[in-house]
Amino acid sequence: MTDAPMKPLSPAAPKADETKVIMAMVAVLAVLPLLGVYPYFVMQALCFALFACAFNLLIGFVGLLSFGHAMFLGTAGYASAHAAKVWGLPPELCIIFGTAAAGVLGLVVGLIAIRRQGIYFSMTTLALAQMIYFFYLQAKFTHGEDGIQGVPQGFFLGFLDLSKPLVLFYVVLAIFVAGFLLIYRTINSPFGEILKAIRENEPRAISLGYRTARYKLAAFVLSAGLAGLAGATKVIVSQNASLTDVRWEMSGEVVLMTLVGGLGTIFGPVVGAFIIIAMQQYLAEFGQWVLVIQGVIFVACVLAFRRGIVGEIAQALRRNL
Repeated sequence: MTDAPMKPLSPAAPKADETKVIMAMVAVLAVLPLLGVYPYFVMQALCFALFACAFNLLIGFVGLLSFGHAMFLGTAGYASAHAAKVWGLPPELCIIFGTAAAGVLGLVVGLIAIRRQGIYFSMTTLALAQMIYFFYLQAKFTHGEDGIQGVPQGFFLGFLDLSKPLVLFYVVLAIFVAGFLLIYRTINSPFGEILKAIRENEPRAISLGYRTARYKLAAFVLSAGLAGLAGATKVIVSQNASLTDVRWEMSGEVVLMTLVGGLGTIFGPVVGAFIIIAMQQYLAEFGQWVLVIQGVIFVACVLAFRRGIVGEIAQALRRNL
């Protein structure tokens, strides 16, 4: 079946209030270190926020639940760390290389998994992610459970010294904003409208002449690449790449971030990522009880706040208008 010779679905015009919220979000994030907030915490949260936004693009706007998205985060991390430490590439090229590696892996995984539906798609991504995990566990260049330590940060674009915390912070913020705006633009484009149509009623989209498998594959690769961008940036921040970022628990964690913040919302994954990372940072003294607390929050969100924090706030505002 060929694509129907019809006028593309018109993009949803970006709302003025959303633009103002984005500007306010960037302004708040930019001044957090100046207000005494630990820069490393904010940088880590920004990397995971971009990871959650990439995951939300897939599940929230296409309706595909991936249980293996950590493989893209971890693959980009290992690729970026190896390029920086072994090949001696500058940080911007390491990030690009890591992002490209995740995108290529996303293409391969997508070609295998994308034609499956529902739970079969989710289980396929989980199985492939476990294969990738065991590969990295055994591969020599990853150093197994030790990971790649002491990744050099270097100079971004040749003159920005990333060893200085504030310089590194604003570089990470710029990368996050670029990735966030790319996702925002994708959602509010004809391509994004087709993705939403596929999410709502794929048989109807097929009957209109759209090759839905191609659109889902493109969205999957884009989501994988953006998850890779987050992973490659995270390695430059933490200066190490480890198996933690490839484990299935990380794939579950990004699901939690998205659901807590608000599935299918623009800002929900960002809020959810900051909440989960803040819990891990400031409740670390409770040890394994942090996982119990996260589980309680997850159950509470599913039962009482099914739209997530941002989703419930948006719904309340719509009722009052």
